[in-house]
Amino acid sequence: MNYSFEYIDIILLAMIAGFIFLRLRGILGRKTGYEDDITSSFQKDMQVRKKERKIESNIFDEKAKIEFIKGAKVAYESIITNFASGNLKEIKYLLNQKIFEEFEKAIKDREKNNLLSETTFVGINSADIKDHSQNSNILEVSVNFVSEIISCVRDKDKKIVSGDPDKIKKVFDTWKFSRDLRSNSPNWQLVETQA
Repeated sequence: MNYSFEYIDIILLAMIAGFIFLRLRGILGRKTGYEDDITSSFQKDMQVRKKERKIESNIFDEKAKIEFIKGAKVAYESIITNFASGNLKEIKYLLNQKIFEEFEKAIKDREKNNLLSETTFVGINSADIKDHSQNSNILEVSVNFVSEIISCVRDKDKKIVSGDPDKIKKVFDTWKFSRDLRSNSPNWQLVETQA
């Protein structure tokens, strides 16, 4: 008779253990084989973040800033002279879509009103990086330009509507350039202008 109680005790303990096991599995879940390895995922995230910080710091070391300013000066002069002459084809790759459309509209308005823009680019007095920021893979740099330009606008009868063809004017501009760091193209695009 004692043996029957021992079997019942063993069966009862096995049922309790099974119940506890099922409860724990329900609470803690079970491994399906599709879980990410947390340690390798964390290491990958850290490597990506370190790489992004390294890219950002390397992009604007002193040598890179000097090279960027050289390119920005060339782009600034090219954009101003081509916009004045109404030739956006030459500089389209330097403009983002929004700026291109704004410039195109201004040129069409000028043509519609039979106005002629005359611009002589004298030179750039200074070009300094105002600030730069990186948002994900997009790097943006604002540059303060001080330049000297002779400009005037004439009507269809060649009468001066604005400006002075004999006077050098000092111009202060802040332009924002942008570049996608994932792109193979080294070109920066003008994304914003402030006078």
